[in-house]
Amino acid sequence: MKADPLEFEKPIVNLERQLADLKDRAADSDIDMGPEVKKIEEKLAKTKLDIYRNLSAWNRVQIARHQQRPFMLDYVREAFDDFTELHGDRHYGDDEAMPGGLAYLEGRRVVIMGHQKGRDTKENLRRNFGSAHPEGYRKALRLMKLAEKFKAPIVTLIDTPGAYPGIGAEERNIAEAIAFNLKEMMLLDVPIISVVIGEGGSGGALGIGVSDRVLMMENSYYSVISPEGCAAILWKDRKHAEEAATALRLSADDLYDMGIIDEVISEPLGGAHHDPIGAANALKNSVRSHLLELEKIEPEKLLDLRYEKFRQFGEFKEKV
Repeated sequence: MKADPLEFEKPIVNLERQLADLKDRAADSDIDMGPEVKKIEEKLAKTKLDIYRNLSAWNRVQIARHQQRPFMLDYVREAFDDFTELHGDRHYGDDEAMPGGLAYLEGRRVVIMGHQKGRDTKENLRRNFGSAHPEGYRKALRLMKLAEKFKAPIVTLIDTPGAYPGIGAEERNIAEAIAFNLKEMMLLDVPIISVVIGEGGSGGALGIGVSDRVLMMENSYYSVISPEGCAAILWKDRKHAEEAATALRLSADDLYDMGIIDEVISEPLGGAHHDPIGAANALKNSVRSHLLELEKIEPEKLLDLRYEKFRQFGEFKEKV
């Protein structure tokens, strides 16, 4: 399926259309259009590199939200084996915005969970647009405790605009559910790896993001607030979302430079939705590499390193 273009990709679309028209004309006539075709192909390749190597923070937010981008269960299907989904939080119900269960990564048993969005309106309603309820976070913690019991590593895939802020979620204590996860994840004595695969919005992302390694796909974002939310607060108008995205420094490269995340996972040119299989392989290789490192660390040392990792966030020095 050909990916739907974003606004900043229109120059690429125009050149692709020109190239297709030129090839059709060449096929319907005896005229040699090889030189013209080659010229357009070279221009197209250069335009792609110029655009995709100079993406703004807002461009990356747009890619992270692309409807054809691989979602959590797409990565599970392509990068992991024998996934068995487990349901329910044993308190209230099951949250389909936060699927999770048992899987294998090249023969290694892992417990995996994450946010799942929908491809169409019906599935988005079922998945609540990737915004989990309290029972989603409680289910995630139940599975993490199961992983700790059986000494299995934990992998979380983050892709949410934020936890669900509705009345029902507040009545069932969404804030407490996330806060409890933060505390308990800091104490789990098995390796934890989190990967931001799309949107990493606020506490909804952090509720399954307290990890020994935090990785980000190249065109994902991780932020305390959405660009639109930030713009509405600071500028009183959501039209300033592009400025807010730059100010928030929410891109993978910015967060890596600040030491917030541990690796930026490269995506196929143009984004993961242009080559989902390639993106899944990149995620698989990165997670495997970090698991091999973490499994060599003794549990007590692992907990100390995890604690120090998060204690260092926000440290700064003032110049005199």
